[in-house]
Amino acid sequence: MSQLTYAKIDQTILDTLTPPKKSYWILVFFLLVGALIGAACWAYQIAVGIGVGGQNNPVAWGTYLINFVFWVGIAHSGTLISAILHLFRAGWRNPIARAAETMTVFAVCVAGLFPFIHLGRAWQVYYMIPLPNQRLLWPNFLSPLMFDVIAISTYLTVSSLFWYTGLLPDLAAVRDKSTGTRYKIFKILSLGWTGAHEQWRHYTRGYLFFAALATPLVISVHSVVSWDFALGIVPGWHTTIFAPYFVAGAIHSGLAMVLTLMIPLRKLFKYEDIITIEVLQNVAKTIVLTGLIVGLAYGTEYFIAWYSHNTIEMEQFRWRALGDYRWGFYFMVLCNTLIPLLFVFKKVRTTLATLFIISLIVNFGMWWERFVIIVGGVAHGFAPHAWGLYTPTLIEFGIMLGAFCLFFFLFVLFARHLPSVSMTEMKETLAEGAGHVA
Repeated sequence: MSQLTYAKIDQTILDTLTPPKKSYWILVFFLLVGALIGAACWAYQIAVGIGVGGQNNPVAWGTYLINFVFWVGIAHSGTLISAILHLFRAGWRNPIARAAETMTVFAVCVAGLFPFIHLGRAWQVYYMIPLPNQRLLWPNFLSPLMFDVIAISTYLTVSSLFWYTGLLPDLAAVRDKSTGTRYKIFKILSLGWTGAHEQWRHYTRGYLFFAALATPLVISVHSVVSWDFALGIVPGWHTTIFAPYFVAGAIHSGLAMVLTLMIPLRKLFKYEDIITIEVLQNVAKTIVLTGLIVGLAYGTEYFIAWYSHNTIEMEQFRWRALGDYRWGFYFMVLCNTLIPLLFVFKKVRTTLATLFIISLIVNFGMWWERFVIIVGGVAHGFAPHAWGLYTPTLIEFGIMLGAFCLFFFLFVLFARHLPSVSMTEMKETLAEGAGHVA
């Protein structure tokens, strides 16, 4: 591996903003087609009715809520990873921080679509907006769902500001290397950044402030999402462990998504000297830790059910392991807890192929975890006459495909038009001495 310099960092990252090849536009086209398929399925659902989905009684929530919680988890973990590691001065987060912050912004936008989708009559969403003087109607602020709207809106605002603040010096660097229309665009986006000492002083303080603000905010917001379930009386949901359980799961899935995004990016953009194997190793080691915490949460749920001697609670968790959705439960445990333990072997966590495959498995497992919690909870409640099974329809799969394609479409566009790695933070790594030369 060649040694990095300030000039090489600038050259490597700015070279990614050159006009892309034909293969890039082919990828963009397919992702756009996938997103349009999802939009078409949603339009069909609006025209025909939400009954085209697989929701039934008692499973009134299906893949829409599953995907909402999944993408909220991905969104929260990105800023949490970047902010916490910044506060602890972990230098290895610098190459991946920008991708994590970007992932946050796009994931929370995708997550925000699913309440509209599940509402059915999407045009009625304005009833959630508190405009008492206009309609003489106050939304029910005692509803946990109203808490979600407020919490996630706040989080989107803070995470977007955190992301954009970190971008400012790099936007100015792109501006200085640009001409014509591109120069004018980046001149506006860089907000007059000149690199003066006073600007750097305000920048470092502002970035640190947003990192300190985002950390407790992320934990509290994802705890609010978990309380949507914990405040209910559904067996398997009514537990105080859900807040740390959901936060740990969010970090777990977010770290896996960072690997899923950064490994192809490393190859395509020739980031081998920036996103080193050591950086990916540290992410893999952290996944082992979060996987163990998630596994502890799974075991704690069963312990609480057994210790409570509550017949219904015990039956719920017996059914989760032995009932109709037992395959989802074992998928969840295998993908989220057992397979990530392979990262304890150095050969596994230093091989790009195994890193990428296991990151996909963890993302798959975290999606199934939400399935087990949501569908497994309401499908087997208190009354046997209200038990039922749920099977997603093609419309739901189409909308889910559109959500994933939209997320990757936005990220691919970002990677080619804005610096996907922070030049500023990489130079800070050199200044602090990280085995490179300045």
